[in-house]
Amino acid sequence: MSTLRAQNPFLETYDTPHGTVPFHLIKNEHFEPAVREGIRRHQAEIDAIIANPETPTFGNTIAPYEHSGELLSRVVTVFGNLLSAETDDEKQELAKVIMPLMNEHGNNVSLNEKLFARIKSVYENREKEDLTMEQNKLLEDVYKGFARNGVNLQGADKEKYRELSKQLSMLSLQFSENNLKETNAYQLVVTDKAQLSGLPESALAAAAETAAEKGVEGWVFTLHAPSYMPFLKYADSRDLRQELYMAYMTKCTHDNEYNTLDIVRQIADTRMAIAQLLGYKDYASYALENRMAQNSDAVYNLLNQLLEAYRPTALKERDEVEALARQEQGEDFRLMPWDWSYYSHKLMDRKYRLDDEMLRPYFELSKVKEGVFGLATRLYGITFKKNTDIPVYHKDVDAYEVFDKDGSYLAVLYTDFHPRAGKRSGAWMTEFKGQWVDEKSGENSRPHITLVMNFSKPTKEKPALLTFDEVNTFLHEFGHGLHGMFANSTYESLSGTNVYRDFVELPSQLMENFAIEKEFLHTFARHYQTGELIPDELVQRIIDSSNFNVAYACLRQLSFGLLDMAWYTRTTPFEGDVMAYEQEAWAKAQVLPAVEGTCMSAQFSHIFAGGYSAGYYSYKWAEVLDADAFSLFKQKGIFSPKVATSFRENILSRGGTEHPMTLYKRFRGQEPGIDALLIRNGIKK
Repeated sequence: MSTLRAQNPFLETYDTPHGTVPFHLIKNEHFEPAVREGIRRHQAEIDAIIANPETPTFGNTIAPYEHSGELLSRVVTVFGNLLSAETDDEKQELAKVIMPLMNEHGNNVSLNEKLFARIKSVYENREKEDLTMEQNKLLEDVYKGFARNGVNLQGADKEKYRELSKQLSMLSLQFSENNLKETNAYQLVVTDKAQLSGLPESALAAAAETAAEKGVEGWVFTLHAPSYMPFLKYADSRDLRQELYMAYMTKCTHDNEYNTLDIVRQIADTRMAIAQLLGYKDYASYALENRMAQNSDAVYNLLNQLLEAYRPTALKERDEVEALARQEQGEDFRLMPWDWSYYSHKLMDRKYRLDDEMLRPYFELSKVKEGVFGLATRLYGITFKKNTDIPVYHKDVDAYEVFDKDGSYLAVLYTDFHPRAGKRSGAWMTEFKGQWVDEKSGENSRPHITLVMNFSKPTKEKPALLTFDEVNTFLHEFGHGLHGMFANSTYESLSGTNVYRDFVELPSQLMENFAIEKEFLHTFARHYQTGELIPDELVQRIIDSSNFNVAYACLRQLSFGLLDMAWYTRTTPFEGDVMAYEQEAWAKAQVLPAVEGTCMSAQFSHIFAGGYSAGYYSYKWAEVLDADAFSLFKQKGIFSPKVATSFRENILSRGGTEHPMTLYKRFRGQEPGIDALLIRNGIKK
């Protein structure tokens, strides 16, 4: 053990600022031994709780259970985060060893009848203890969590649960790995610049640099968002747009080792089987029990309400884009999905004289960062100080100390902005360390938060210049970051973003509202070369265009929600064709022609490898909340310290310590309705 300790940084106290992860010392070879040692220690802690001869109480059962497994959690958190943000072949092979170990150990704990007997005793006698509100919530969550993880199953059913949960973790891992590898494997190489007409200089420069990195002549376009999205929006070549679109939308459907179509079926069936084993009719019923929506009827009610409200406008938006395309291409032109971004952009430019390339010079990444950090300072009084002594896991990552309005240390924030081969697509917030309060010393152990994105990279000639969508994404993830940084709960499992899935998007989506506020844009949006403030008329065009094709965008989100629910409201094993099932599931939310051979499910990581299974509707659910919440900021002033303080105290700092609707009503003074969203989107006057 001493040899292991001497060689493994996970087994030492971190000698770094704020006890941050010593990435500079960690090697792939450290993970598996540290996980095995973490499992050994955690099991010993669980055994000690069970062996306690005293009558079970919150203090001798629930509290030590909450604090158990500290080493294991620390190691697995680092490993899981790096698997998403900075992976390599060795880590992906390690995951195939570590995930089954974790699954087996997790089941050993959650299916432990002796441990549950003590927890159940505390739960049934809770009235005899003088518990705080937070202690009661933790007790309830722990008790229900064990029941939801199979502890009440008997005999063969318990073994079946073990097998199914192990199977699910490996399938999800394989799904993610296949998606990343298939994304990285594709490149569109163009050697004739004439084929790239329409593309802005920023896209050409990025593609030329990618080609140089890959040792290829000409220009290389990939399926990573900063490359793929500008190509679909600007490239005049319809054939190449179609080629790139088809490459993206057929990911993981090809006859190769990265195909996920059967994995999709297996994941859906496995989740259904687990839910039914636990006594639920389908996986959605199981998942939604711990959500604000509570059941699939409420989800479908929201999706259908929004579908009815937005579909007529979405069809008009489609017709308007198609009419423009026909003016250019002839009356028999049929608008296809690979045409949408291209002609939408042309229409937007015609209507509002607005274009991403016009805005990019005002959204230089370092200035956007100043603007977003400055917004947090203005609203909440917090400040950010870069600290190069804090180790990071990649040279692109920056680490900041965050200080509260009274100058006290609040959190560590890591930012990781650009795509690379070892990083999965998309954008996300997570943490390397959660927040909790030491009940003996009273010390508030502060969180270490990370924001990971895939933004436009700098080139040799220019710094990183963001699109308006990327500015929105930054604000979104930063909202999650604030939820983590302001966490102020006694128990880590109730802290920060540990809330219902359909509530967790409220803080992030609320922040997006600031993107079209002139007062906010004027705090940072300056031309990267001249220093000129973004002109008022350009800001007005951003505001005027903010609802451009908003109904189409809404239906796109609704289509994903419908697809998600179709997979997880199944009550029988899936035996059909994945692509055909998908087309049927989301048909009523589609406004463009279906394209044979394309498949979203095969790459839909949110619902097959992430935390959004039977939960994708959460984005629209939270949009109803954020529109209603931001209307209060609009009433009182968008930088109102009073409203911001209330939002921090009632929502951001409270985590999962109370039911989300209780927290929301305490902030807002009322339950939300969809009217604020319809009004914001111009659907309702």
